[in-house]
Order: sequence, then C-alpha cells, then structure tokens
Amino acid sequence: MALTILEAAKLSNDVLQRGVIETFARNSVIFELLPFQEIAGNAYKYNQEGTLPGIAFRGENEGYTESVGVINQASEGLYILGGDVDVDKFIVATRGNLQDIRAIHTGMKAKALSLAYTRSFFKGDNAANSKEFNGLENRLTGKQVIDAGDAPITLAMIDELIDAVEGEPDVLLMSKAMRREVKKVLQASQHYIENGSDAFGRPVATYGGIPIRIVETDAQGNEILGFGEENKAGTANDTASVYAVKFGAEEFVAGLRNGMINVRDLGEIDAKPVFRTRIEFYCGLAVFHPRAAARLQYIKKSA
Repeated sequence: MALTILEAAKLSNDVLQRGVIETFARNSVIFELLPFQEIAGNAYKYNQEGTLPGIAFRGENEGYTESVGVINQASEGLYILGGDVDVDKFIVATRGNLQDIRAIHTGMKAKALSLAYTRSFFKGDNAANSKEFNGLENRLTGKQVIDAGDAPITLAMIDELIDAVEGEPDVLLMSKAMRREVKKVLQASQHYIENGSDAFGRPVATYGGIPIRIVETDAQGNEILGFGEENKAGTANDTASVYAVKFGAEEFVAGLRNGMINVRDLGEIDAKPVFRTRIEFYCGLAVFHPRAAARLQYIKKSA
C-alpha cells in the first residue's frame, strides 16, 4: 500500500524528520494528498494498457477471430531534490539556542522544497531541465486537455473536466483567484458548496463532493496556477488552468520515491564555521492511467 508523505511520517522515529515532513505537507496540498510508491533502484518500469482485445458475438458453428490487447511499456526515473541549511557559529553564539535556530531555518528550507516539488508536479519540463521530472502540463494531451477558448469558466466546463477523469477525480486543483471565479459560477447557478476539511482540520470547499484545493506560490513567490499562462490567441499571459486528478499507486497518479525524505545533521563542517543540515528526497512522478488526470486551460477572469 502506498502512503502519502504525511502518513509515512507517522512511522518515523526521527523527530527532526517528522517535523520536516509535516512542514512539507502543511505547505503543499500535493504532499498531503499524493500517494508515494516505494521503488528499488533509480527507475520504475510498468505496463500501461493500450487497446483492448477484440470481442464479438458468434453464430452456431462459427469461430472467433483471435486478437490480443496492446500493452505499452513505460518507464519513470527518480530525481534528486534537496538542499543544505547552514547556520553560522556566530549566530549561535550571539543569538541563543542552536537547536531553535536550526529548526527555524530547516523549516524554511523544507517549505521551499515542498513548493519546488509542487511546481514541478504541474510545470515540470524535463526537456528544459533534465534534472526535474515532467509535470502534468507536459504529460496531458488529447482529450485530457480541455480548451476554455480564452473565456471565463462555466459550470459546463467544470463538469466536462470532471468527466474527463476515469471514474471521478479525487480533487480539483486551482489558484485562489480561480476559486473565486468558480464560486461566482456556483452562486449564479444556484449550486452550493459543501464544506469538508483537510488532513489538518482546515476547512475545504467541495463541488459535487469533490474537494476544491488551492495551489499557491512556488519557492520564489510566483503563482503556480495563477492567471499568468499564455492565452490561446498567443497575445498575452492572462489565462489560467484547473486540474482534476485521481490519485492511486500503480493505477492513477502517484509519486515515486526511494526512501523517505532524508534529513541529516552534518554538524560543523571543515570548509567554513557553520553547522549544516542536509535535506534530500529521491523522488519522481508517474501517471499510470491515461485518464488519471485532466486539465482545463485557457480560462480568463470574468469581467
């Protein structure tokens, strides 16, 4: 069974590691919801259903035409995400407790890393940066990408997005600004939003029982799903996207990992008078089912 990073953290006896992982989850809806599948080595090969074999009715004394389905083999790699946190000895000597100071800076680094993974989950482009995995924007094609045509979002668009996912998506992912647009549509159509809660007890809006979750900024403070994408006409960067995702290890959308998020106290290093903490995560992303996720793009703000 694949666990989310938050659930896996409960099995850790390392207090520092649990604190860092909880920081990841609190700052990233993706780390909160995405199941991570443990793999051996640095890559994972799997079979994806292509086309089903033929089937037919037959008459008496007739035979069947033999056929087999098509299986496509795919492979996903692991990538190294991490960073070092240095605290100068002078700061420790003049400002107080070493562990408190390091905890603050380690928490900040953890937040930055969670936001970096979240950005790559959507915007990752392995062709532009071979050190990161491809995100949903570069994976989804064909019927899994729905065109809003440089128009404001409508209830019909939301329903089409939901229907593009196998079964039903687990979550609708969007920016805060897009959530305001969605609320306008629901209020105008006399639909209502029920309230649920996330893993930390914080209130979460839902539509048709599907949670509406917010994706905010990356580590540089840039909106990940904000109204800054190029429009269909190619004349400005004033549109945004909404994603519908179904999670599931070996079935739908899942993260890949080799080991847990690794937090190591390297102590005082020789190169300079600092105490160093290193955070690393060997991670990746897999979309096992062709209809595990969908994107509604070219959405403009309403007037």
